[in-house]
Amino acid sequence: MIARITGQLIQLDAETNTLLLEVGEVAYELMVPGYAVSDLSDRIGHAVTLYCLQYLEGNATGGNLIPRLIGFPQQSDKVFFQRFITVKGVGMRKALRALAKPLGDIAYSIEDGDVKMLTTLPEIGKRTAEQIVAELKGKLGSFAEQAAQRPGVAREPLTDAQREALEILLQLGERRSDAEDLIARAADAWPEVASTDALVQAVYRLKAGAMP
Repeated sequence: MIARITGQLIQLDAETNTLLLEVGEVAYELMVPGYAVSDLSDRIGHAVTLYCLQYLEGNATGGNLIPRLIGFPQQSDKVFFQRFITVKGVGMRKALRALAKPLGDIAYSIEDGDVKMLTTLPEIGKRTAEQIVAELKGKLGSFAEQAAQRPGVAREPLTDAQREALEILLQLGERRSDAEDLIARAADAWPEVASTDALVQAVYRLKAGAMP
């Protein structure tokens, strides 16, 4: 099994989400997720490293199986993809086309239950978006943090207590975006609050209309 490959990017096809990677005298064809096409568009002619996932495409009963190789810019992207395709009705090809936006943004939308945003992804209708949220919400927190930490949209990094409070609020049914906003407001209102339990209590004081 090919787990990782490094070579010169010699061709990139945005229509089919495929690329050719030249390693010595051999050129490998890899499929890549939609978001990776734009990420790699300025790397043609340069060396790139991709983390790989292999699978067989076709009908096993008909004996017509074609080996495929999928490449990801980061190892964590591969992990996200493997979780994403566990959703009922989301296969390899569909997932590759659907993942056309930064994975952190997609993960954040899933954790936030934002079905509307997910339906803007290629090939993802409302029913599939609801299925994705139902099956993956609560499992992509580490990926969602990538979106929250990007320059220009980032909040201050969460403390350990704030991170634990966030997990508690999510378990209690709060939307991730609402929970993050409430934690930030509570931290500003009561900066002396340091423990997880006290922070959760402060959040609910805010929701009840309490003022610092």
